Amino acid sequence: MQSLIVYNSLSKKKEVFQPLIAGQVKMYCCGPTVYDLVHVGNFRGAIFYNFVRHWLEYLGYKVTFVYNYTDVDDKIIRRARDEKVSCESVSEKYIQEFEKDFFALGLKRHDHNPRVTNHIDEIISMIQVLIEKKIAYVVDGEVLYSINAFNGYGKLSGRNPEELIAGARVDIDQRKRNPLDFALWKPSKEEEPSWPSPWGPGRPGWHIECSAMVRKILGDEIDIHGGGSDLIFPHHENEIAQSEGCTGHILSRYWIHNNMFTFSGQKMSKSLGNVWKAREFLEEYNAEIFKYMVLSVHYRSLSEFSETTADLAIKALARVYSFLALASHLIKESEGESATHEDVDSRIKNHWEKIESALNDDFGTPEAFAQMFEVVREFNQQFRRGMKLSPKLKGAIQSYLAFMQRLGSIFSLFQQNPHQFLMELDDRLLKKKNLQRGEIDRLVFERQKIREAKDFKKADELRVQLASLGIQVADTPQGSFWEVQK
Repeated sequence: MQSLIVYNSLSKKKEVFQPLIAGQVKMYCCGPTVYDLVHVGNFRGAIFYNFVRHWLEYLGYKVTFVYNYTDVDDKIIRRARDEKVSCESVSEKYIQEFEKDFFALGLKRHDHNPRVTNHIDEIISMIQVLIEKKIAYVVDGEVLYSINAFNGYGKLSGRNPEELIAGARVDIDQRKRNPLDFALWKPSKEEEPSWPSPWGPGRPGWHIECSAMVRKILGDEIDIHGGGSDLIFPHHENEIAQSEGCTGHILSRYWIHNNMFTFSGQKMSKSLGNVWKAREFLEEYNAEIFKYMVLSVHYRSLSEFSETTADLAIKALARVYSFLALASHLIKESEGESATHEDVDSRIKNHWEKIESALNDDFGTPEAFAQMFEVVREFNQQFRRGMKLSPKLKGAIQSYLAFMQRLGSIFSLFQQNPHQFLMELDDRLLKKKNLQRGEIDRLVFERQKIREAKDFKKADELRVQLASLGIQVADTPQGSFWEVQK
């Protein structure tokens, strides 16, 4: 198997993955600010990095995955003020709501979910070191990071500080040595969360929080730091400056950034009114559909998120789950022992090697799915409802099922009961067509009786009628089966 290659946002090129300690991976990803239900764009990262973790584990690494909650922030303060409750109650509520969505998606629990408010001591300690090193300075109870004191500021984003200053559309704060200097510690206003510090009561700035939590849990250097591409600047740029300025060590060997969702070609944003909450999507659609929409597009590409792309995901998943349903049905109905089918096993092995190659090339999920559908196509060419299985054919089906189960465990997909999942898909599509399942069942049963009476002309007329409604009918020795055309 080839080595894992990842695109490193820091070097702007693909690199062979080599962790600090052989066989171990320390990974940190920026989680949500917990003041509201999380939108689908935030979950693109959660789903993708869940897969990254699974793939690293498949490759034999022991992964320690840290995913934080930002539980002190201006947005939380505003929500608490509007609802006349404490900031703690707001953040606690929305951590629980996030985890409800996270586990509804069938994602694996992280090893650590640190909260900012539990790491204030580490944050203060880190700021003190930066002040002692003259990389940070105090003005009126506020601690500011001096970007001029850090050689290499801008190396992640590729932005030139002088050009940033020239293009800035903000009022120049005369207290700052450089207009781009940013807050490490901010004096708290009245009725805001506050902690005692050497510089007076206050609260941490946004960027220092992640630096302190990374260092506390994973150490001075980590292997992978992940997040959305919108975090490259200023958040991750400032994390590098803080952490490396404090410790003298490289913060992360590899920086991985997933791209954004677009909605009708536009970036999802509140100002455009096109924000789609993950909870809303999961209630209207299905967790499998959401995960497939994320993983079927390469993580560094913009991804269109709309009803159209959801419908495409439904069609793709219907192919997989129809394969799983038929394979499971044939195995259940067969008798006797199974035998090895060397030709099928060889073809599956070849497809799996191509999947490994795709995923080892910067997590190429689209090519992996293409190989998966080749396997589904090969299965459909060989098997149909009602056929009798020889021991070799039974062994072949078991190999096909094992292939899909292995792939599904890596993607956190294809974990649902196939028959139930296809029923849910059909019910959703029937609802869109204003059709009732009972009426379709009645027409299919009526047609089956007509076929048994050998009135094939009338049976064909009913088939045409059903097809006009978007219903496909399959006739087998065990009876007639139908599904909504996808």
